[in-house]
Amino acid sequence: MFSGAQVSLYPMTDDFVGVILGAIGALEPYRSTFRIETDDISTLLVGPPDQLFPAMRDLFVSAAGQGVHCVLAATVSRGCPGEPDDPICTPVNDSHYGQPLAEGITAAIEQVGAAPQTGQIVAAQFSLYPLGSGHHMDEIYGCIEFLKNSGVFDRSKNFCTKLRGDAGAVFATLSEAFLRFGAPQGHVALDLKVSANSPTAI
Repeated sequence: MFSGAQVSLYPMTDDFVGVILGAIGALEPYRSTFRIETDDISTLLVGPPDQLFPAMRDLFVSAAGQGVHCVLAATVSRGCPGEPDDPICTPVNDSHYGQPLAEGITAAIEQVGAAPQTGQIVAAQFSLYPLGSGHHMDEIYGCIEFLKNSGVFDRSKNFCTKLRGDAGAVFATLSEAFLRFGAPQGHVALDLKVSANSPTAI
C-alpha cells in the first residue's frame, strides 16, 4: 500500500530559507524508513503511514521553534489506487486498526493522551476523506466524535475541523484520524494546514 504526504512549509520571515533548510534537518532520523524528496514547492514523504505525522510534527516544531509565524500545508494519502505499491510503505494491518467505530474512538483518545509534549502550541485545520467506502459518512461522524473528545478540539468550521493545543497532541490526533477512520486498506486522504506563532489571537 502506498502512503505519503506532500508537505510545504511557509515561515513568515526574511530568513525563510534558513528556517526551511534548518527544519528539513529534523527529518534526518526518518531517512532510513522514508523516501524523502524536496523540490522548490514541497517535500515528499513516502513511508510507513503511522510515521507520517511524527515526521511532520518534528519538521514543523523545528521551524516554529524559531519563534516566527510559520504555516505547514500538507496533502496526505494512503492506499491511493493510482500509486504503485512501495515496500517502504508498511500497510496499516495492525489489529488495533479496523476495529468497530466505538472501540477505535476509545483507542484513538488513549493514543492522543499518551502523546509526547513538545512545548509548542499550534492551531490546525483539516478535512478527512475516506474514499471508496459505502459507509464513508459513518467513518466521518465517528472521526468527529473522536475529535470532540481528543482534548485539542477547537471548533467545527465550514468544510473542516479546527484543533488547537500542544503540537504533540495535535499531530497525534491527526495521525489517529488518518489511520483509524476509513477502511484499513482503503484509500484515505487528508488535507491539512497547521499554524504557529500567529499574530492573530483568534
